[in-house]
This record gives sequence, structure tokens and C-alpha cells, in this order.
Amino acid sequence: MMENEEIFSKVLRAGRRTYFFDVRATKAEDYYLTITESKKFTNDDGSFHYKKHKIYIYKEDFTEFKEILAEMTDYIIREKGDEVISERHQKDFKKEYEDDASKVTEASIKTEKPESFTDIDFDDI
Repeated sequence: MMENEEIFSKVLRAGRRTYFFDVRATKAEDYYLTITESKKFTNDDGSFHYKKHKIYIYKEDFTEFKEILAEMTDYIIREKGDEVISERHQKDFKKEYEDDASKVTEASIKTEKPESFTDIDFDDI
């Protein structure tokens, strides 16, 4: 099915992800909804590209879709609360690693300097 111009659109920007909600028309001029997730990826050379995933939701599925979406989101909030707990979303989130008998946090791994450093001259090899 060819997609026509958007009739009504909303955008949700969420970090590296952007969600596009678009109302479109069928050939018979009935409406349906597309939800597109666009995620930005950075290449090793600094350039970037986007990956997109799209779902189509038709009017005959709206009631059940809304009910299941509400049930799922309510379940997540009820079980885990609405606070985001993740390394990506919280700057003070500390993931702990076991290093023999002592605990080392991810933040300390990134900031600690080595106690000794050997300077190697490749001409000596």
C-alpha cells in the first residue's frame, strides 16, 4: 500500500530515538495510524545514520491496541515505578563490578589512572 501525505502528525523525541505518529489515508479515504521509531547510530568515522521501524495500526484494531498498551504500561509502572533506572538515562547510575575482593564502579574505571606506566619505544623491539 502506498503511503499518502500525513493528515495529522505528532513527534516524540526521546534521546537517540524519535517516534513519529502519523495519521494517513487509505485509497478508500479511511484513516489509519503509523508509528515510526527512528534511531540514530554513529559510525566509527563520526558520520551517522538512522534505522527506522514502522508499524501500521488500523481502526478495527484501535480499541484492543489501546487496551493492551494501557495494560502493559500500567503493569510496568506498577511493578517498577515511573523512575527510570538505567546507565543511559541517569548520570549518577553506578554499575558495580567485582574486582577480586574489592568492588569497583564503572565511574572509577573510567577516571582512575594506572599506578605505573612503562614507556615503550618501538625501535627497541
